[in-house]
Order: sequence, then structure tokens, then C-alpha cells
Amino acid sequence: MYSLKSLNTFGIDASAEKVSFIQSEGQLQELILSETGPFAIIGGGSNILFTRHLDRHLLVNRIKGIKKISEDDQEVVIKVGGGEVWHDLVLWAIEHNYGGLENLSLIPGTVGAAPIQNIGAYGVEQESIFHSLKALHLETGEAKEFLEEDCAFGYRDSIFKRTLKGKYFITEVNYRLQKKHQLNLSYGAIKKELENRNIINPKIKDVSSVVIDIRQSKLPDPAKIGNCGSFFKNPVISMDTYQELIKKYPGIPSYPIDKNSVKIPAGWLIDKGGWKGFRKNQVGTHQRQALVIINHGGASGLEIWEFAKELIEKVDKKYSIRLEPEVNIW
Repeated sequence: MYSLKSLNTFGIDASAEKVSFIQSEGQLQELILSETGPFAIIGGGSNILFTRHLDRHLLVNRIKGIKKISEDDQEVVIKVGGGEVWHDLVLWAIEHNYGGLENLSLIPGTVGAAPIQNIGAYGVEQESIFHSLKALHLETGEAKEFLEEDCAFGYRDSIFKRTLKGKYFITEVNYRLQKKHQLNLSYGAIKKELENRNIINPKIKDVSSVVIDIRQSKLPDPAKIGNCGSFFKNPVISMDTYQELIKKYPGIPSYPIDKNSVKIPAGWLIDKGGWKGFRKNQVGTHQRQALVIINHGGASGLEIWEFAKELIEKVDKKYSIRLEPEVNIW
């Protein structure tokens, strides 16, 4: 048995049959060919809730490395090891004055997990800079390249969360970054904070700094209190449902997806329902960000999951909107 407490940001004291830290593609291929599994994969453990003992061999992605593989006057394509810390990649890009990652600053987790979740924040999703990835099949050890069209990216979604879930280990991801920056300042809080700092012509480092400050002001540090950041996806509802909703709640914020659908902030639904800062034993929602469920200390994964399901029912009963977890439940 191997304790997983230090490998997940919720601080859940779960266990696994066996754990291997993967530091190279060769090591992984050798392991796949010598063992029959079953296997499970983890990166930074920042988007996982363990609710039980893991009766399989856990593979922890620790493959490192960042290097340029091509460039022209407009952009550069970089290859990044799947075990690199995501924010370390963001800092590397800013140091080299490459744009595209700045809005995704301080997102927890590893690079290999980013395409699986199609991570996003402040008006940008990783698919907008994605070039390709390489992954090994966990049964055959065969390497396969996936282009953007192969990944079926959606909102916090990809083929790796559906038909290929648990079948591939992502060893490296290639990203296309800009040399001539096209900053995305569509998110209102970024614009406002830049104005507060009297920054008229922002650089990528300015945008990153603002995003970091916004995130730190809202989100609790997992090193201090157990959490996985945003626990739920922002629900996408039909325009008809939205029109009915604003009759009851005129102040409800929304973000149009297309002419037929709109995205509603899950945090707003929880907050306005009166469940911001709501606590039950050692589990609760965060005082500053209702979308974050926190482990006050000693809660089990099952207790956190039961709390989350209770929130889902409360929101559904009040708004007729059913929240979906963004966190992977194991």
C-alpha cells in the first residue's frame, strides 16, 4: 500500500496498490511491457478527488523538459514534458517573451493534464495554443501523435475524458506561442486591474501578473488548505431556459456561447443560493469563492463527494440547473 496524501491537493489520505514515478518515455514503455496493469495516471493531483482505495498501479507523470522545435517570424512551437508544472511553463514563456499562456497563469497541475481537461481561464482555453501531443497506449506501449482535430476539445473536455479515458499516458505536449503578441483582455477583471495600475499598453508579463493577483485574491492556496480549485463546471443552458431564469433573477451574469446557448457562472448560483461559506463538519465552500470546496482538515474523499452532491441537489432544486463536477472523482 502507498499513501496518496501528498499526491493530491485535497489532502485525502487514500492509498494505492503501487505507485511509480515516470521520468521518461522509455521507462514507461518498459513498465507497460513488463506489467499487465491495470494502471491509473496522475499529474499534479490538483483535479482529483480520491473517494476509495485505488486498486491499481498509479503512474505519476514526472517527465520534464521544455524546448523549441520550430519557429518563424510570427510564432514558435515548443515541446513540453507532460510532467512539467503548468505554471512553470507559463513563467518560461513569459521569460522568453512568447505570448499565449499569460491568461492561464497559476493554474495548478501538470502540462500532461492540460489537454485532457482542456484547461482555461480568463477568456482563454489551452486549445487556442495547442499544436499536438504524444501519448503511449497503456496496454501496448505504442506511441501515438494526436493533432488538435484528434482531441475533440470542448469546454473542460476532450476525447481523453470520454472514449479514450484512462487509455493513454501523455508524455509530451507541443504548443504554438506568439512572437507578436495578441493579448486577450476580454475578461473584465483583467481590464479593470490594468486600469487600476495605470498600465496603458500592457505586455504579456503585465497580464500574467494581474491574473496571478486575481486568482490569489479569490482562490485558497492548496498548500494551506485542501482544495482542487473550481469544483464544478460553469453550466451551459439553452437561451429559452436563460430567458425564464432572468425573469426570476434579473442580475444573473451570463456569457453567450452561440445564438442558442449561454454559460452561467456556477459560483454565482451557489453564492446567491446562500451556500457561499456553507460548512458541514470538515467540508465547506470557500468564503471568497463559492465554486471552491475545501477540506478544513481530516475529511475523507467520500465526505467531500457527499457534500458536493448535496450542493448539486440544492442548486438543482432552486434554479433547475444541474451542476457537473469539473474535478475527476476516483
